[in-house]
Amino acid sequence: MAAVVAALVLAGTAAAFTPGDPEYAKQWYLAQDHAFDAWPDAPPTALAPVKVAIVDSGLDCSLPDFAGRVAAKQSFVGGDPCTDTEGHGTIVAGEIAANLDSTGIVGIAYSAQLVVAKVVRQDGNIPLQAEADAIRWAADQGAQVINLSLGGVRDPANPSRDTYSPLEASAVAYAVAKGALVVAAAGNSDEAYSTPWPYASYPAALPHVLGVGALNRTGNVPEFSDRDERYVDIAAPGVDIYSTFPLWLTQVQPSCTPQGYTECAIGEYRHPEGTSFAAPQVSAAAAVLFAVDPNLTNSQVETILERSADDVDAATGCKACPIGRDMYSGWGRLDVARAVQAVVGGEPLPPADRYETNDDAGTSAYTLWGTTRTVHATLDYYDDPVDVFRVRLGRGQQLQAKMSGSWTGADVALVLWRPGTVHVTAGTKALRAAQSILPGSVQHVRYRAQKGGWYYVEAKSTSPGGGAYTLTLTKTTPPAKGAPPTA
Repeated sequence: MAAVVAALVLAGTAAAFTPGDPEYAKQWYLAQDHAFDAWPDAPPTALAPVKVAIVDSGLDCSLPDFAGRVAAKQSFVGGDPCTDTEGHGTIVAGEIAANLDSTGIVGIAYSAQLVVAKVVRQDGNIPLQAEADAIRWAADQGAQVINLSLGGVRDPANPSRDTYSPLEASAVAYAVAKGALVVAAAGNSDEAYSTPWPYASYPAALPHVLGVGALNRTGNVPEFSDRDERYVDIAAPGVDIYSTFPLWLTQVQPSCTPQGYTECAIGEYRHPEGTSFAAPQVSAAAAVLFAVDPNLTNSQVETILERSADDVDAATGCKACPIGRDMYSGWGRLDVARAVQAVVGGEPLPPADRYETNDDAGTSAYTLWGTTRTVHATLDYYDDPVDVFRVRLGRGQQLQAKMSGSWTGADVALVLWRPGTVHVTAGTKALRAAQSILPGSVQHVRYRAQKGGWYYVEAKSTSPGGGAYTLTLTKTTPPAKGAPPTA
């Protein structure tokens, strides 16, 4: 598949494909995203259908733009998932998967299959249990991308206002472990306590989630888009988005045309803005990459999208944005064509990491059996700063751990935690058995167990950067008197 697509992409470097959908010209953001610049012609036979979950307010499934696009649907708040009383979910769906045809608009991932999970009640609220159940259901349906254009306030400076939820975090971790890339809106300051707001919302601020900020027509980051040095990963257009809209909500203006699109909406959704509408473009781009190369993992797709982004800085319209990654736009503006080229252009792909989501002690850790084990994994300060491996030591057994890697700028460390550790990020010093001391690309830990039990080996990136690493663990048992050592 990737080889076929590579030929199509390379053949199209001189001229880009232009969709013929009648409303395409109003989708100004597609040109900003370079949505179709990788293709000389429409490649429907080269792109396999990828399931993209929309955890939102439902979808108007009757719209022609979604004919043949819905693979699964379920409401977690009662009612019909194909009845969208808000319009929000239908806007999101149009950006992602509207058909490439002679009707209406076109989605960036127009060959995607939608998994519709309705979680917004008629009063506009989203029950936390409904959201968590929907995320797990979407992962079980085989969704490779899960779009979460929703969020709760994050405020580490004031825990009483912080909406972190273990239920939500567990559901996201479940989806990531199943292989899904979770994409979430970074959040809007009008839903926080001041403008601008200095923290990305949840779930964008959860591990392994691709957090998306917004850009306006001139390339600047609008005031409403939440800032965050750690959890805003990428940006995409998030103002004046033209997309699909529930037909029954546009029929209140029967003289308005075209019906079923945001141009005929009433109120705020006539010119939709928010990080909610930036995130679907990134979700769609992720679906395109999965379609181009079905062997890609979620962490690889996330890295490719981030590293292929166009830098957002003063030269591109954001005076406050420094060159390089920043709190406003993350790695920069989404560039679908560059991301596709990164997959098929012959350059080495980012390393895959099959041990995620091993981000903490307890059941989150990945268990390593045997007396000698070598694993190959990755760390990244922004997306995956911590890996935790669980090992069983008998009383008196000695553990030697060695971590080595080709780090890009990051400071790394290796820590061994004693039995009883619940969280490595907030673990007490008394539970820390040993840790590496000197900085460098090779880290060592050696420890003889004073008691038997489950110990936790933590590999972590403590400054921006990261890369692939190799971790080797060796357990030895002290010999009996007069006997040679045994492994």
